[in-house]
Amino acid sequence: MAIVDVDCQRVESLRRGEVPIYEPGLDELVVQNVRQGRLTFTTDLAAAVAESEVVILAVGTPSAPDGTVDMEAMETAARQIGEALRQYAVVITKSTVPVGTYRRVSEIIRSVTQVPFDYVANPEFLKEGAAVNDFLKPDRVILGLTSERALKVMRHLYAPFMRRSDRLLVMDPASAELTKYACNAMLATRVTFMNEMARLCERFGADIEMIRRGMGTDHRIGPDFLFPSLGYGGGCFPKDVRALISMGRRVNHPLHIAEAVDRANQEQYEWMFKRIRAYYNGRLKDKKFAVWGLAFKARTDDVRESPALAIVQRLVGAGATVAAHDPKAVANAKAILGETHIRYCDTMYEALPGAHGLVICTEWQEYRTPDFAKIKSLLAGPVIFDGRNLYDVEWMAETGLAYHSVGRPSVEPGKAN
Repeated sequence: MAIVDVDCQRVESLRRGEVPIYEPGLDELVVQNVRQGRLTFTTDLAAAVAESEVVILAVGTPSAPDGTVDMEAMETAARQIGEALRQYAVVITKSTVPVGTYRRVSEIIRSVTQVPFDYVANPEFLKEGAAVNDFLKPDRVILGLTSERALKVMRHLYAPFMRRSDRLLVMDPASAELTKYACNAMLATRVTFMNEMARLCERFGADIEMIRRGMGTDHRIGPDFLFPSLGYGGGCFPKDVRALISMGRRVNHPLHIAEAVDRANQEQYEWMFKRIRAYYNGRLKDKKFAVWGLAFKARTDDVRESPALAIVQRLVGAGATVAAHDPKAVANAKAILGETHIRYCDTMYEALPGAHGLVICTEWQEYRTPDFAKIKSLLAGPVIFDGRNLYDVEWMAETGLAYHSVGRPSVEPGKAN
């Protein structure tokens, strides 16, 4: 398999076994397959395509300010693939693309070649932090196609991952493209609904953890994606929800639920900051905060639309300083946040001395069982704002720390000035 990229430096680093993103298990797979000659990296798209029976399009499809998807890279790649085809090939799109892309990409390829090909919409459903396992053991594989010849190729391609059961779901390309958006929008909706319920719990003195368990045991609902938080982020949910909204507007069919989800998620970003500000009676100037977690979720270095970054930006904007720690995402966060009024720490405890409060933004494993006595001794203000509900409320009442989480009773042995 040949991986093509236009970035020469990235290709050279990949050849050395240096993977530019953090994803558990990926480094080992890349190094192993490079050594065994099954995986190569190149900038020569024409040569790679000419020799291939299967060509996978996995280019970026960023979101424009109005939510529409920027298809420039996809269309450019399609044209280059068409020009390079020398034999029949199956062209597969893994990128998340608007409905109708199958038609547009096919038209572009046909406009520059007479070589026969088939198109397959094959959206990916990999979770960041668990992508390798999801790829090797997929819940399902969506195939949007119209050709029996292409289906035969795809069955052969996925056969090693289907030994226990056939999880291939074959449908038309438009349905395959929309399935990806529908799945992400549904998961984003679950997350956002629980965040709104958590905020309602705080008004009534209820406990969102009890409600989450009650809901999760209902087999019609299930327990997944019911954890309240600071809001969803990353490179998929925000972009895909907005793209879905944009597609609906384009055909004069407003998607009111998706619009509400996007709006409520933006409000959730603001909610934790407002809570912190209220705790200090609106006076954040010259306060110092320790922040644990910068990635949008654990087991990744991805900070795209991370709620953690939104909170850091708001704290700094209000005149506070921040000492931040993240096991993997510091470099990416620094590229966005800069270093003005922000210090990046090598260890989680290094961020604590002199801080007027600790804000937990990402659910990294090392944050789950900290030394609370040490935290209390290092903080200038003994309060934790937990945006991930990592700790048991009753246990926190024994630590002497003020503790504020999402949708649960607060613990306040003493209030900061």
